[in-house]
Amino acid sequence: MGEPDPTLSDDALLVLYANGDGRAAQELTGRLAPRCLGVAMRVLGNRAEAEDVTQEAMMRLWRMGPNWQPGQAQLSTWLYRVTMNLCIDLKRRQKGGYVDLDAVPEPEDTARSAAEQIQDGTRHDALQAALMQLPERQRQAVVLRHIEELANPEIAGIMDISIEAVESLTARGKRALAAVLANKRQELGYNDG
Repeated sequence: MGEPDPTLSDDALLVLYANGDGRAAQELTGRLAPRCLGVAMRVLGNRAEAEDVTQEAMMRLWRMGPNWQPGQAQLSTWLYRVTMNLCIDLKRRQKGGYVDLDAVPEPEDTARSAAEQIQDGTRHDALQAALMQLPERQRQAVVLRHIEELANPEIAGIMDISIEAVESLTARGKRALAAVLANKRQELGYNDG
């Protein structure tokens, strides 16, 4: 037996996993865990918490695997929803506790100069800080739409709201982000002209 076929659907890989194929689990983890982590990072603003949420979401995927009904829903949509719900649960437990943005490490990018890396880090930090100022539902919608690049119907399914509500949340969130970041254009290296 070789590696699982990379062209297999997520549903097919989950069925293979449920039938005992560990390589299928590795392939599915490689596909889904990084995006799950990205969503959790943007929503929570804390890498350690995001990693915990991602691990729990993946564990729920594995426990649910044998009962998955292919074709009912997209597996990635189900996992995004689980991830978002875990983030919401964590935030509720924290009751608005302080999230240390300085604890989020910047990924290394050796192809860019040190100055570019610093500028990118400053922009990332400014975006993350601005995201954390948004109301939670706006932040979730903006992250899923504009950072994860999901379609509005998929976001509506993940957040369990109407498409119109997604559109409203993302529009209000974008306006709020623009307002927060507007006075930082020069500081962030965005020069008009």
